[in-house]
Amino acid sequence: MTKARSGEARLGEALRLLGVTEVAGRLYGALLERAPAPLGVVGAAAGVAGAELAAAYGELVDAGLASAAEADGEVVAPVPPAAGLEILARHRAAELEESRIAVGGAFEQFRRQRLASYNDGLVEVVTGEAIGRRMRHAWASAREQIRQFESPPYVPLAGATEDALATLARGVRQRVVYARESLEHPGHLAEVIEPCIEAGEQARVLESVPVKLLIIDDAYALVSLSIREADVVNTMLVVQPCGLLSALVALFEQSWGAALPFHGRAARPAGLAPADRRLLRLLAGGASDEVIARELAVSRRTLFRRLQILMARLGAANRFQLALQAQRAGWL
Repeated sequence: MTKARSGEARLGEALRLLGVTEVAGRLYGALLERAPAPLGVVGAAAGVAGAELAAAYGELVDAGLASAAEADGEVVAPVPPAAGLEILARHRAAELEESRIAVGGAFEQFRRQRLASYNDGLVEVVTGEAIGRRMRHAWASAREQIRQFESPPYVPLAGATEDALATLARGVRQRVVYARESLEHPGHLAEVIEPCIEAGEQARVLESVPVKLLIIDDAYALVSLSIREADVVNTMLVVQPCGLLSALVALFEQSWGAALPFHGRAARPAGLAPADRRLLRLLAGGASDEVIARELAVSRRTLFRRLQILMARLGAANRFQLALQAQRAGWL
């Protein structure tokens, strides 16, 4: 893939994460390349015409990314995206929050109506030592893909990381959304997250995840319950195919689309030390200076010096630009 095509792909992915359709994203790329120019010329460059062109360009105008146009012959241009991007980002955040509320409400209704007196096999309550056995069986039973929300607090489960690595070795696709706290948990990034990423896991990070969740293929899900929700210690639900499982799958996909990607084996820039890659991952995940210094086992002074070196390599003026440029360069 050429550098230009790679840049177009990254731009399209970034716009998709903000809710812009593929056609509108392609049109925006052509607009940046050709503008100022008649709308019809921009549409032709993007391979879009007629009603599809009008709809896609209207989407860009509504998103605050392009100037308005009445006809194909009218000259159009992109506009400064700050305000439009802020609106799109807020819209995506609102959609995710609505999904969380909807799933949370559905689960509360389910628990009130079914959890106390279930008898049809749709949900099983697992507690205590049986959780470890059920988790190991889940990893071993996966055939196509595993989807997971991962966050503290962590209950020690012997062999959990080895089970995940063995599943990846069998060719099972594994997608995990980590909470920021997962990156900050002492030793967890180096001992658990990074080995799985290097083995092929697709990982992303959010500020927080709504529930601890493991979805095995489309067959069933394991949902951890907190003490507050179940009034018991160390409790897990096993959810068989039903409306609740569909809602959990939808929640995962919504959160996956909104999360910041990590990259594994493909992201090996020449001369980038593993410690610097870990630094960038922690920085992008929102970890504090104290946490980053602890995870790298360096002083704050050394941390600041490494940040300055990385910013110089990428031409970044601040930490925000450093995380953005590292993502664009494939360092994350």
